[in-house]
Amino acid sequence: MAKQMKTDSDTIPGEVDAMSFEAAMAELEAIVQNLEGGQVDLDASIALYSRGALLKRHCETKLNAASEKVEKIVADSAGNAQATEPADIQ
Repeated sequence: MAKQMKTDSDTIPGEVDAMSFEAAMAELEAIVQNLEGGQVDLDASIALYSRGALLKRHCETKLNAASEKVEKIVADSAGNAQATEPADIQ
């Protein structure tokens, strides 16, 4: 079985990594609209697709980090908050 090597394309560039989730999603939505419109030539489409893949991975990373921070409040039988524990989000 071939061992998969990490390449430069596996890392998120600093300028994408610095983007907020909302900014990355807005750019990703614009890319999808451009690609779906069919008015972009092949080379530009490939570049847009590559950029979109980076933005998608960045958004997924941000969402995963946020979901790990979400906590739920555990209540006792009287309804009083007792403790927090990591949310079981899946």
